[in-house]
Amino acid sequence: MPDGGHFAGAHAYPALVLNADFRPLSYFPLSIWSWQDAIKAVFLDRVSVLNEYDVEVHSPSLALRLPSVIALKEFIPAARRPAFTRFNVFLRDHFACQYCGGGYPTPDLTFDHVIPRSRGGRTSWDNVVTACGPCNLRKGNRLPRECQMIPRQTPRQPTSWELQENGRSFPPNYLHESWRDYLYWDSELEN
Repeated sequence: MPDGGHFAGAHAYPALVLNADFRPLSYFPLSIWSWQDAIKAVFLDRVSVLNEYDVEVHSPSLALRLPSVIALKEFIPAARRPAFTRFNVFLRDHFACQYCGGGYPTPDLTFDHVIPRSRGGRTSWDNVVTACGPCNLRKGNRLPRECQMIPRQTPRQPTSWELQENGRSFPPNYLHESWRDYLYWDSELEN
């Protein structure tokens, strides 16, 4: 066990979860399971273990290395239409204000109705864009042409694939070295 034999606990040693085609179920947020869920899936024969940590868990009759990468045995198709959520709007827009172009951490972002709700605009993929607080305040309830604030990209519903591709641009805080081959194996190689 690491650290002089001390086990780090439930949040340590997550397992990267791949679909049956060996691609992550999602990139952002990255598809990971706790070590407990990974071990349970192994015993229920729902996953194949592709890589392991150098850490074991013990029961009275068994010692088992913790999985670091697992693949589902049955393929789960991606949703055809992504859910309309604040986070997915930010992901579609690459976490950047569509008025000034600045990139911001999620807590500093908001979304703006291009056609304000007070003027008949709907809360939908086609009318909502990511905005920073100052731009959202400056635009207020005006139409883009009234304030010369035209979104950099026309808002539209993305595909699930587009959101996954966008998510690949934002690596997670934690990446175990055993995950790298599975996360970036289909990336374009440099010359």
